[in-house]
Amino acid sequence: MKSIELQPIGIIHTPFSDPKGMPIQPAGGVGVKATIEVFPEFREGLADLDGFSHIALLYFFHRSEGYELRVVPFMDTVQRGLFATRAPKRPNAIGLSVVQLDRIEDGVLHVQNIDIVDGTPLLDIKPYVPEFDSQPNIRTGWLETVRKTVSDRRSDERFES
Repeated sequence: MKSIELQPIGIIHTPFSDPKGMPIQPAGGVGVKATIEVFPEFREGLADLDGFSHIALLYFFHRSEGYELRVVPFMDTVQRGLFATRAPKRPNAIGLSVVQLDRIEDGVLHVQNIDIVDGTPLLDIKPYVPEFDSQPNIRTGWLETVRKTVSDRRSDERFES
């Protein structure tokens, strides 16, 4: 299979200059504000996005190098399969966060509830639609007993290069 090349559509600006100590999911970044600069050639695509309260951001973990197929995730002390976690070191270093969209001004999205390091390249934006994205009868595997503690968790050095 041939490789895939992606082009960033913008840059995410957050108060987190260092991954260590930052929230590990948007639920841990409640109230933390950030801006997303969409590059001029992509701004026309922002039309009608301001009608949505939440958006899904797809981004590149630009500070992540390498990966292991078994990791000890931030929310656990037990080694898990990489694809059963949201660890940032992945074969394709793509991140996903659903954040609150406050407003859009001149191609800049003002968001909150952010868990992304400053300077992260933005790959795509999608509107969050509960009827599309929220599923009934969810199982959360090994996270079942710890998922409610996510707002208290912070990243550490375990996934730094």
